[in-house]
Amino acid sequence: MEHITLLIGIVIVTALVFDFTNGFHDTANAMATTISTGALRPKTAVAMSAVLNLVGAFLSVEVAKTISGGIIDEGAGIRPEVIFAGLVGAIVWNLLTWLAGLPSSSSHALFGGLIGATLVSVGTHGVHGEAVVMKVLIPAVAAPFVAGLAAMAATRLTYRLTRDRAEADTAKGYRAGQIASAALVSLAHGTNDAQKTMGVITLALITGGVVAPHADPPLWVIASAGLAIALGTYLGGWRIIRTMGKGITDIQPPQGFAAQTGAAATILASSHLGFALSTTQVCSGAVMGSGLGRKGGVVRWSTAGRMVAAWGLTLPAAGLVAAGAAFLAGQGDWGVAAVAVLALAVCGAIWFASRRKPIDHTNVNEGPAAEPAGVVTTALRTVSPPPARQSAPADGAPETAGVPVPDAGVPAQPAGPDAAASTPAPRRKAATVTR
Repeated sequence: MEHITLLIGIVIVTALVFDFTNGFHDTANAMATTISTGALRPKTAVAMSAVLNLVGAFLSVEVAKTISGGIIDEGAGIRPEVIFAGLVGAIVWNLLTWLAGLPSSSSHALFGGLIGATLVSVGTHGVHGEAVVMKVLIPAVAAPFVAGLAAMAATRLTYRLTRDRAEADTAKGYRAGQIASAALVSLAHGTNDAQKTMGVITLALITGGVVAPHADPPLWVIASAGLAIALGTYLGGWRIIRTMGKGITDIQPPQGFAAQTGAAATILASSHLGFALSTTQVCSGAVMGSGLGRKGGVVRWSTAGRMVAAWGLTLPAAGLVAAGAAFLAGQGDWGVAAVAVLALAVCGAIWFASRRKPIDHTNVNEGPAAEPAGVVTTALRTVSPPPARQSAPADGAPETAGVPVPDAGVPAQPAGPDAAASTPAPRRKAATVTR
């Protein structure tokens, strides 16, 4: 019993570390658009998000029940070291995607870690396949599309309702709306994501015989999970905030308001139904939808493609890391110690790598480095009308969309035989010098 008690304590600490990484990994979900549009200062935004994440952790336990008794069969011989290995897989993947600035799903990293560790240690009968499909995979596919469509429709409606108003007249109101909607997303994030750690800790307590099967999370579990995710949120995942706020599309206040409102509604509805969906995927889908909803807005599909690829890799990648950790931890006390040492070494190496090009609240809005345009973006630029200063033809010359205007001092070439006759030479030369 002494060994089990010590191991459960290690699992609880590891679960809270994962909750901490979840907080700074997913801060961008609530605050990226608010920070990128200047509605709130970066530090103020993450502080508000942290407080509301803590409050949200106390609002519901439905998602925690899904984790503790829905996906993994708690009566199939699951041991605390299995949960420990699953958490290690989730933490390593969270930190790798944070280093790359990719808003991947912390939720799916946790699910993949638990499933991979369980398959190695117990077998397929330890995983509730139907629950995985119904409460994880289907929401993972549907949620980004639902949130994206809602944000796109809301963005178009917003611009239509304010088409006769000057942008300066509406910007202040939309920024206030962004603050309110960001608060709602933060509350929803605490309600959904903090519960996942509560469910893991409760599962560990059940496997160790500390609490009865199918029990609700104790109050101290709820409070500790809420505090851990709030602390991680306050420190801010600035790398992912930059990607969400500047890397996917250029967000304006009406778009930010529409994206955050649609995302919050989707997350709160899923929490009520017990769906442990990815808030990252929901918010990313909403940001892309808002980019498509604004006339002239273009989504950077190269960044979006890398992000979606990370979504697809999250479950199997975290599962593979957790499977290896579970195999090693199953060898005994030395195996558990070896997993802990290796995990600390990997996490330390990732942190040191991040210090080479640090991103914090002082440079988060500078935007990502320029990258080659993707196929979709290139196609959209081809069919989009060029800016007025580039499309204005030279005197008598036909319009040539997308052709740069000649530099000042370089004589414009007439496009046809009528050009010289229709425009006197001195006038053409003066116009060229003016430009």
